[in-house]
Amino acid sequence: MDWILTTESELVEKLATTINPFWQTQVTTGEFTGEGGVTVHYAWCVPENAHTTVVISSGRIESLLKYKELIYDLWHNGFAVFIPDHRGQGLSGRMTHDPQHGFVHSFDDYVTDLLTFVDDIVRPNSKGPLTLLCHSMGGAIGTLTLLKAPEVFERAVLASPMFGVKPALPDWLANTLISAGLTLNRLRKKDSGYFFGQTPYVAYPYAINTLTHSEVRYRLFRELYDEDKRIQLGGVTTEWLRAAQDAMDSIEQQAAHVLLPVLLFSADEDKIIDNKRQRRVAASMPNATVDIVSGGYHELFTESDALRTPVLQRAMSFLQSQASDDA
Repeated sequence: MDWILTTESELVEKLATTINPFWQTQVTTGEFTGEGGVTVHYAWCVPENAHTTVVISSGRIESLLKYKELIYDLWHNGFAVFIPDHRGQGLSGRMTHDPQHGFVHSFDDYVTDLLTFVDDIVRPNSKGPLTLLCHSMGGAIGTLTLLKAPEVFERAVLASPMFGVKPALPDWLANTLISAGLTLNRLRKKDSGYFFGQTPYVAYPYAINTLTHSEVRYRLFRELYDEDKRIQLGGVTTEWLRAAQDAMDSIEQQAAHVLLPVLLFSADEDKIIDNKRQRRVAASMPNATVDIVSGGYHELFTESDALRTPVLQRAMSFLQSQASDDA
């Protein structure tokens, strides 16, 4: 099927004339109380005659507000779309003294939140088979969710999933640095602190960015975060890094138990993800297909049209195929 997608040339005007009005009239937002009393913000929309429901698990620092274009494109093509802001980022609650800390106690908390979201918000409002669409850190969260509750989703798309990160330090060095950072926090009597070299939010210019080849999508992303400082997020804390390390190790150890159909997009020019480990983990999943996106940077959902369009065409057809099978 040939899906209708927004293009770079029309994006700025379309945001003003179509996507933002759509957001005001068709999108429902709300909050629920996640694990440990943390507030989790969410949004959802269901078109008439929806054929498939897709739950989006976004990446680190991201907010659902950054996903307006993708949410609109999915909705416009008959997908019911549901997306939470993961705890500690976006419009959801924070857990440390510094709202810009990239922090989580354990990735299990992300998973518990996502399953609560599915049970309380998605299922009562969904239409058609329930599927999962993930990016980066959201891919790690999504995969852990598939392992914990394998019956929830029919199939999953993982774009640049965080199964390993760069630089891929030797375990002994990574563990030493993490332990040193945690010890330093205890000595300072702080609940958390940035990992070595990490800082509060920085808006890098497009010319040196390594996230996307699309200047217009990158510029709109940065403008959004400049306009709404609530969604700004800085670097990772030592605690987040320890939790991420544990999560990635767990995924690699259990990958053979991810049995549902998975389509994984691996961005060949990714400067953030360790593709070697990512592809090794994917090879252990019995029903995973890996599509290598030649020339792609990390953020495939906001890439240039030449890269984004074929990725989304393939992803949407894959997610909708279950609905076709059931028809």
